[in-house]
Amino acid sequence: MALLTRDQILQANDIQSRIIAVPEWGGEVRVRGLTGTERDRYEASLLQERKGGGYKQNLRNARTRLVVLGCVDEQGRRLFNDGDIEALAARSAAALERVFAAIREMSGMTEADIEELTENFGEAAGDDSYSA
Repeated sequence: MALLTRDQILQANDIQSRIIAVPEWGGEVRVRGLTGTERDRYEASLLQERKGGGYKQNLRNARTRLVVLGCVDEQGRRLFNDGDIEALAARSAAALERVFAAIREMSGMTEADIEELTENFGEAAGDDSYSA
């Protein structure tokens, strides 16, 4: 295997997408892996700054926030915007989990990655505030 040049890396079409069946929604959805910027944004959304300093867990709608970032149309444009989080979170948990798992896998994220980000923070997942 040859060493890649800067230009080859920057021009690579490296974001995977695929169509997955979501029977609870009556059809299929195109999902894609996140960019580095989107993954950083998502991971940062799992933490919330405390008023006195430090951070606490922010797991409210964590699956839905990832689904919002990774569901795309045929042109690769996001289907949902951040304002759709609450409405989408009211959909089937099984459907959201299926879509979440596909996006997480295509983004190179493991459950251990998410646990590592939040393991040292004591607040419960039910915190009412979050940022998407």
